Amino acid sequence: MSITDEIDLILDHYRNPRNFGEISDAHVKHKDSNPLCGDVVELYLKLDGDRVVDVKFKGKGCAISQASASMLTERLFNKTLDEVVKLTKADILDMLKIELSPVRLKCALLSLKVLKGGVYSYLGRKLEDLEE
Repeated sequence: MSITDEIDLILDHYRNPRNFGEISDAHVKHKDSNPLCGDVVELYLKLDGDRVVDVKFKGKGCAISQASASMLTERLFNKTLDEVVKLTKADILDMLKIELSPVRLKCALLSLKVLKGGVYSYLGRKLEDLEE
């Protein structure tokens, strides 16, 4: 892919986000923001056991933050929570395929931060339930 194709893909995900919306009975729901530029991402996961069977996101912000969230949701279907927590910064950058400045890097990684925050919170609640 050329840099033009990569930018077109990011803009397509920004203009036509995949999996945009809410899940009313989500097992995982988490929201965070990037105060430097005003990006906001809220992520919802529906699980069957420990496997992601549905994923949605809501958000607002720059093309990088919203495209990153859209692209990430596409990768989450049918993944186990163990696979989800192993996702890394490199996975996000590989998805986007463009060089990013330090400020834009925070935009790109916001959806991963939201995802991991939500999953770790969910796993913590499950652990507490087991201990009771």
